[in-house]
Amino acid sequence: MSSSPVPGAGGAASEHDAAAGLREPLLLANGDDGGFHDGALAAVVVANCTHGGGSRANKEKDAVKAKDGYWVDVHHQPAVADVESGGGDRPLLFSNKKVMAALLYPYRVLILVRLVAVILFIAWRIKHNNSDVMWFWVTSVVGDVWFALSWLLYQLPKFSPIKRTPDLAALRQHYDDLPDGGSILPGIDVFVTTADPVSEPVLYTMNCVLSILATDYPVDRLTCYLTDDSGALVLYEALVEAASFAALWVPFCRKHSVEPRAPESYFQLEGMIYNGRSPGEFMNDYRHVQREYEELKARLEMLPSTIKERSDVYNSMKAKEGAAHATWMANGTRWPGTWIEPAENHRKGDHAGIVKIVQNHPSCVCEPPPAEGGNNTNPLNFDGVDTRLPMAVYVSREKSPGREHNKKAGNLNAQLRVSALLTNAPFTINFDCDHYINNSQALRAAMCFMLDAREGDGTGFVQFPQRFENVDPTDRYGNHNRVFFDGAMYALNGLQGPTYIGTGCMFRRLALYGVEPPRSRSDEEHGVTVDTNKFGNSVLFLNSVLAALKQERRIAPPELDEASLAEMTMVVSSSYDQGTDWGSSVGYIYNIATEDIVTGYRIHGQGWRSMYCSMEREAFQGTAPINLTERLYQIVRWSGGSMEVFFSPYNPLISGRRLHLLQRAAYLNFTIYPVTSVFLLLYAFCPVMWLIPAEIIIQRPFTSYVLYIVIVVGLIHTIGVFEIKWAGITWNDWWRNEQFFMIASMSAYPTAVLHMVVKPITGKGIHFRVTSKQTTTTAADDDDDDRYADMYEMRWVPMLIPPAVVLFSNVMAIGVALGKAVVYNGAWSAVQKRHAALGILFNVWIMALLYPFGLAVMGRWSKKPGILFVLLPLAFVVIAAVYIGVHSFLVKFLPFMVI
Repeated sequence: MSSSPVPGAGGAASEHDAAAGLREPLLLANGDDGGFHDGALAAVVVANCTHGGGSRANKEKDAVKAKDGYWVDVHHQPAVADVESGGGDRPLLFSNKKVMAALLYPYRVLILVRLVAVILFIAWRIKHNNSDVMWFWVTSVVGDVWFALSWLLYQLPKFSPIKRTPDLAALRQHYDDLPDGGSILPGIDVFVTTADPVSEPVLYTMNCVLSILATDYPVDRLTCYLTDDSGALVLYEALVEAASFAALWVPFCRKHSVEPRAPESYFQLEGMIYNGRSPGEFMNDYRHVQREYEELKARLEMLPSTIKERSDVYNSMKAKEGAAHATWMANGTRWPGTWIEPAENHRKGDHAGIVKIVQNHPSCVCEPPPAEGGNNTNPLNFDGVDTRLPMAVYVSREKSPGREHNKKAGNLNAQLRVSALLTNAPFTINFDCDHYINNSQALRAAMCFMLDAREGDGTGFVQFPQRFENVDPTDRYGNHNRVFFDGAMYALNGLQGPTYIGTGCMFRRLALYGVEPPRSRSDEEHGVTVDTNKFGNSVLFLNSVLAALKQERRIAPPELDEASLAEMTMVVSSSYDQGTDWGSSVGYIYNIATEDIVTGYRIHGQGWRSMYCSMEREAFQGTAPINLTERLYQIVRWSGGSMEVFFSPYNPLISGRRLHLLQRAAYLNFTIYPVTSVFLLLYAFCPVMWLIPAEIIIQRPFTSYVLYIVIVVGLIHTIGVFEIKWAGITWNDWWRNEQFFMIASMSAYPTAVLHMVVKPITGKGIHFRVTSKQTTTTAADDDDDDRYADMYEMRWVPMLIPPAVVLFSNVMAIGVALGKAVVYNGAWSAVQKRHAALGILFNVWIMALLYPFGLAVMGRWSKKPGILFVLLPLAFVVIAAVYIGVHSFLVKFLPFMVI
């Protein structure tokens, strides 16, 4: 554990220790029915007495220490700055670590060695321009140059990786443990975005909301905004139900130090460490809360039918004959959003803006909104537990036919404006609705970077890694992407910081408003003009921007009257940001499929830096598409959107005047990497040449050519060994990354490139397709007990044809090569045999990279992946036998056809 730079802090405590107060944990074991056995409490006591729970916790800490074994502390002198109150030294709230010299310097040397090797390889190829197919030789040389450039842009930013660890103990000491028992932590507005309740299940969304409401942060400084882009009543009423259940769930979490604080994930735990202070009451509390949660799930599942039945009753009573059938709220008023039976101004893409406060601010003395189902009374003993809840708000922006709504970026900007009118917190954090807070200390961890003495004022955003809980243990389709999240992001941390990746990112509100960092502006100017041309014509919103610039803090929202409610509806109107700078120099960027990368780029280009925050217990967990087709659709949008950045005003070559040189190189790589797939696809089809009777050599001398390739590729993997060490990832993570890059290069990346080629003709960019979080009905019906059933479903789409052809041609090529080896065994020279062996080696390498795709083609047979090692050799033998038979037939009956 690194020593703390704060005098008297006694070391940088982990987030787990800070939350639990260094209490001895108790180990709890689940029963088969998802609840605890009656005798579990006795087991808890035994576990505590024998230090069983402590042993488990120690093992987790040992694993973290092993992961950090290649990192050493970077010491900084404290910076003096006057902050929150009364002067004094501003605290240092995180520690820096760099890769130890014994690993870093050889790693850098290897990068330079490979750079020299690549240059020599390309020079050798140009000098020996001898090939049987010159057009292919020219194309392959251009491809090798592109590979070198792409690799260099990817590798150079990795020269100085930095890991930063938040010091939660120091944060509590300076911002929480005040004499009056209060807190001076700044406010946070939390944005949860959902597209619709069909593709993104309501239960996921409500678990995200509940984890936010229960997180460990001052309740009067935290507000949750749920933005529903479909305007569906079911999501509003689900939020009301969740807020009602939160009155029980949140105090339960605080009383028993529950982790994680998303109930669906918590009640699925098979074992847990108890860190609360009331073990004697835990069993009763647990069972009661679990029963209430099951009832909540039942009510959420019944909501669509409940709303329809209610609406049918009201329509029969109030609707005129022949009038449209409205959708009715529980209070007997018409829902202003989309209706079950679509009508004008009440259908998808055509409905009014909605802003409704579901849970009032804890300082509000007014009556809470009526709960539609559930029970606000707490039968459990919560003496000494803070039972207050953070504020919760439902938002649905207006949508009008014929207007561009700018997808997720427009949705986030609407939240940004509404939150400014209500709470105007200096910091915001956004989540996709399928993510939840897995570590209740996560928001405090981000604050450690925002409030730190050294870089805090210049930090525009803090990005957390994405982690997923529904991915199969082997991570077949590379969903975890740890090479990026634990490798590339640490590398960018040593420059201006990581890029924004769409979810789990805390922003400084001023950075989103396009304000320059303090070091780039004088005290008299804010680096931004506050006028209607830039921010729109809402007077209240302009006042909120001025308040944010002056760093005025608002604890409670203003009194809501008709005028303020009308203003909130106005700022979420479909026409509000037209003719303004929203979507260009203000807020999240429009007209790019990947609004995350380009928004982060714009903020970095103004001179802000960002921080990467990884925690011992993962900060957030999410749900990933484990079906290959859905996964590749996701990759098409990401890669296509990245290329759109290159052809936009945010091209890293010509914009971003305050970008660090290597940061610019990293962003340039983000925008051009899909082009690499064009040349990879060409190389992958090389095995087709085996099917041609005559020997065709791409590059002569062929043996030297293959030797160069082996050296160049081998150096990549040698460098990878060092990255595996300092990034703390496994060989499986590295290999899965290689495999999925190859699969995407045969399918998703060429599709994205094709989109960009035809975009000038069609005028259409990458289609924004919400990744479905639902399991297919067939998979769910046939594999009730298999949580990974959807992974075995192969949904064929056109972009899957190229990898299928490549895989098939490689199988054919190996079989034909073996057949030729038998037929021409005596006729082949030693050189020809060597060429054949090297060619087969290339075929095997491509097939190894496409192995997960082969499993996907097998469908449910892939539940036993070892069968592929039986089927492939069998296919080789069958194809070789067919070749030998056909060749013998031709020699005997049609000799003129034999070459």
